[in-house]
Amino acid sequence: MLDGILLSEVIATIFYTILGLVLLGISWKIIEWVSPFSLRKEIEDDQNIAIAVLIGSLFLSIAILISSVIISG
Repeated sequence: MLDGILLSEVIATIFYTILGLVLLGISWKIIEWVSPFSLRKEIEDDQNIAIAVLIGSLFLSIAILISSVIISG
């Protein structure tokens, strides 16, 4: 079952997973820096569902872009 899996493919998968998570973290910091208010406070304390949905959809779109770039490279 594992005969067709190469070690290089496993290492590349782990590397690109970590790279994608780092890029998502950087994008979160940029979004927090650009926004005029505290996103964390709005989502956690004020329970602002609209901002949570907006940030969630933004993360999904960024994740799709990152995965597309990784797959094409």
